[in-house]
Amino acid sequence: MKKTLASIDIGSNGARLLIKKFNDKEVGLDRVKKLIFIRVPLRLGKDVFTLGKISKEREQMMIHMMKGYKHFMKLFGVDAYRACATSAMRDAENGMHVLKKIKKETGIKIEIVKGSDEALLLVNNLVEKTDSNEGNFAYVDVGGGSTEISLIHEGALAESHSYNIGTLRLLSGQVPPSMWERMESDLQNYAQKYPDIQIIGSGGNINKLFRISNEKQSTKTLGVEELQRLYGLLKPMSLKERMEAYGLKDDRADVIVPAAQIFLSVAKQLKSDSIFVPNISLADSIVDGLYRELRDNAMG
Repeated sequence: MKKTLASIDIGSNGARLLIKKFNDKEVGLDRVKKLIFIRVPLRLGKDVFTLGKISKEREQMMIHMMKGYKHFMKLFGVDAYRACATSAMRDAENGMHVLKKIKKETGIKIEIVKGSDEALLLVNNLVEKTDSNEGNFAYVDVGGGSTEISLIHEGALAESHSYNIGTLRLLSGQVPPSMWERMESDLQNYAQKYPDIQIIGSGGNINKLFRISNEKQSTKTLGVEELQRLYGLLKPMSLKERMEAYGLKDDRADVIVPAAQIFLSVAKQLKSDSIFVPNISLADSIVDGLYRELRDNAMG
């Protein structure tokens, strides 16, 4: 099968377009080629977690962005796409209205995925791409609006939970103590039931924290002690200081600290001393899942 496929991932902090070319006749790195990746700092969560809805201004931003994404998909000859929206859109009281308007003006259909489905998308991709077939793994995806945590036991999904603990929610003071308690209690149960859990982290923040760490890049492993050190350095800094010291963009400089806080809390409850960072995103999981679906259908 030879296809050019796209995924659109509309998160609470950023929105991403990823286009890949798949060619089953090639081998190795030539079988899958990343053609383009675009990220727009849309920040839907800034509206939703304070106002409860998407503002007119951000709705217009979304429409302009989706028109741009549509042109890029035409430019690269995309055969099929899947567009998904996550936590902020799930919570927005006018979410469906906005998506209908986008469909009418751009022709692009966006589906709102549940937290459990989001976790499943990520896990399916993870099992295929990493050595997570033996042992216990906690796949942790930290976004602007929610954190998805899935437990993989011997290569199969054992449990999966979505918590409304995200970086933008924390910054806007929208995470009640009861939500933290629920997540920590679940993780403590994980740790009792499944020993020696290895954390696998995903999301733009953990990727960036790993890149600015002192860890060897070849290992793809971020030590919890090193993460604690970075958190201690970043937290007291102003946004400008973080941007200058670590080359962060403004929409990363604020959310990177609550992201580190979430990962540290997860690691503490699971008694883990390191986080594996394979740089797999939801956008990758969506497009790779679409490819597998089309391939399986073609094979009958």
